[in-house]
Amino acid sequence: MPRNYDIAELKRLDVAHHLPAQQDYKLIEDIGGSRIITHADGCYIHDGDGNRILDGMAGLWCVNVGYGREELVEVAAEQMRELPFYNTFFKTVTPPTVMLATKIASLTGGKLQHVFFNASGSEANDTVFRMVRHYWKLKGEPKRNVFISRWNAYHGSTVAGVSLGGMKGMHAQGDLPVPGVEHVRQPYWFGEGFGSDPVQFGQDCAAAIEERILAVGPENVAAFIGEPAQGAGGVIIPPPGYWQAVQAICHKYGILLVADEVITGFGRTGEWFGHQTLGFTPDIVSMAKGLSSGYLPISANAVSSEIVEVLKTGGDFVHGFTYSGHPVCAAVALRNIEIMEREDLPGRVRDDVGPYLAEALKRLNGHPLVGETRSIGLLGAVEIVAQPGTNTRWGGAEGNAGPVVRDRCIENGLMVRGIRDTIVMCPPLIIERSQIDDMIAIIAKSLDEALPILRAMTF
Repeated sequence: MPRNYDIAELKRLDVAHHLPAQQDYKLIEDIGGSRIITHADGCYIHDGDGNRILDGMAGLWCVNVGYGREELVEVAAEQMRELPFYNTFFKTVTPPTVMLATKIASLTGGKLQHVFFNASGSEANDTVFRMVRHYWKLKGEPKRNVFISRWNAYHGSTVAGVSLGGMKGMHAQGDLPVPGVEHVRQPYWFGEGFGSDPVQFGQDCAAAIEERILAVGPENVAAFIGEPAQGAGGVIIPPPGYWQAVQAICHKYGILLVADEVITGFGRTGEWFGHQTLGFTPDIVSMAKGLSSGYLPISANAVSSEIVEVLKTGGDFVHGFTYSGHPVCAAVALRNIEIMEREDLPGRVRDDVGPYLAEALKRLNGHPLVGETRSIGLLGAVEIVAQPGTNTRWGGAEGNAGPVVRDRCIENGLMVRGIRDTIVMCPPLIIERSQIDDMIAIIAKSLDEALPILRAMTF
């Protein structure tokens, strides 16, 4: 049961002292403080004002096994009593860390047999940045230090993560990206290829990577990094054949292929990892979020044996964090994976609730505000448009309608995210079909309520 919090005082203190992540601080002040989330169970969160909200975002793309898993609480407490912390700097390691690395290697399989631990997805991609450049220097090719990424990609909020990402609004804060990062078009068919053949569009987007490699010089390119399906970019699912073409291009020029699976990992797409769903084989995989279902902060990089053999020739890899391989986080992540295996949550997504979500989203396709619905596993999106059958946006620009629909969804009891004019969802993997029905019904109601609001707005 929730504690007897003084919600009004917490909101006052939130404004007075707390700086929330990725927020407009003036807006938080104007609304009198953030919404206070007090407790959660299963697929629902509860706020301090007594609202029960279906969590269509699994926290922040992460609570895969749902809220209230007592065995995760118990394993954390057990590990804290035995050994609450030790580092991996001093030629030391703790049992949960070794066991978790072994388990991850069994899930990634093949050549991805080595695991480096961090505390967040951003840190995992920082590790990619340093490890890949170090690898090429040890290989005797120090000029290979350029990364190719995609516009509108999200790879974290650190300096390296923002630079690898392709969000121009984030680049503007901090004079980023750092040198050595190139960006190419994203495989966003609805937004950038509308009306064209999707498969050909995907091939054209892959070809843009090769064009940039040739422009930069293959001898200067270290790696291509991409999310199997872009999450924070708007649940952008590449057309069939895109990733196979990308992999072939990377192999052609001897470039490393990095899959950012911070969102798509751990059953989200119906397999343990998104690259398995979409049929390609990366050299490095970044992962976080679903690794512990968000119960404790932990991330990892699965690294190919070939890369590790080269790293072994270079002495100390002088990179890592105080909390790399934290024993409590590792113990919780290991038990989280055990839960997913025991309940076959990836298979459940692949064979049951994933296909059901795809069919349920189609119920929205006739609405005058809906241009497209799409999903992969339990990642879904609804495109908001001004005219059905087009990708025309309200007011002639992206981002006018999405926030209106999002706010109506939240007021109606469903937490979703509005990314420009795309309503995205990422519910816990334990969601039931009836709860998917509730989710779609709330979106439909919210679309109905948003329509007159948008018609009355002046753009």
